[in-house]
Amino acid sequence: MKTFEDYQKEIKNRRNNVKRMWSWVLTGFLFLAAALFLMPVIFTFTNSFMSASEINANYGTVFATTKTGGKVFISKTVNLKFIPDLVTFSQYATVLFRSPAYLLKFWNSVIYVVPIVVFQLLVASLAAYGFSWERSMLKEIIFFAYIILMLMPYQVTLVPNFLVSRSLHIVNTHWAIWLPGIFSPFAVFLLTKFMRRIPTGVLEAAMIDGAGDWQIFTQIAMPLCKGALASVAILIFIDYWNMVEQPIVLLDNEEMHPLSVFLSKINSGEISLAFAVAVIYMVLPILIFLYGEEYLVEGITYQGGIKG
Repeated sequence: MKTFEDYQKEIKNRRNNVKRMWSWVLTGFLFLAAALFLMPVIFTFTNSFMSASEINANYGTVFATTKTGGKVFISKTVNLKFIPDLVTFSQYATVLFRSPAYLLKFWNSVIYVVPIVVFQLLVASLAAYGFSWERSMLKEIIFFAYIILMLMPYQVTLVPNFLVSRSLHIVNTHWAIWLPGIFSPFAVFLLTKFMRRIPTGVLEAAMIDGAGDWQIFTQIAMPLCKGALASVAILIFIDYWNMVEQPIVLLDNEEMHPLSVFLSKINSGEISLAFAVAVIYMVLPILIFLYGEEYLVEGITYQGGIKG
């Protein structure tokens, strides 16, 4: 005859079995979701080793156009292949050695993005420190205006940016991309919310010890915000590395366009190179993400203050 303890153990085992079953279901769902998200990356990488003839045979109908420039109706199923029939490096050889225009566009992307990341962090960290310390009504109003600007899609502010750039005579120059990016409100908002979590007692203790604003900023605020700065830098880099509208509107000279614009204008004559260029385009963001993944997670989850 079963005792009360036996029934309790049986109920506990059933609950554990149900939890284990739901754990397996959730794990399977997450695995499937991860596979779906990684599929385009794997597809691009494997297809970059296909020959030009095989790529045109598989996907030529997708990018085909009529004589007037219109799209062709796809009347047959597109053959999506993950494994090439013949592995070749001809696409990479063409992009890296025979067509310097692609590498030029890659370096255009680097020239645009790196100064934006560096100087936006510099401007944002100074502004965030000002918004976080000695708060006043005027500062709250200005910070609220920052939030409104951040919530607006870039397409809304693109025309004002073009008009201001034209009045400053910087259209079709690097400054037309740099200036709006450097003074973007995105990093200011994130760093301000992070710095406001720093205990005021820490800053007040530094002031009592005779530290000035610059010493507090450089020796206390910045070290505590190291994870936030790294995560914001990664987000800024990815955002501007993928920019398309800004160069198209603000740069008339196509030689100054970044690689992201080329990827958005793939036509029938460049399909064979598109996958190789896309892989080269993805390498730098992936390496930065892998290197700064720990800082990115820390900057998002860290609640501020001092670690014990």
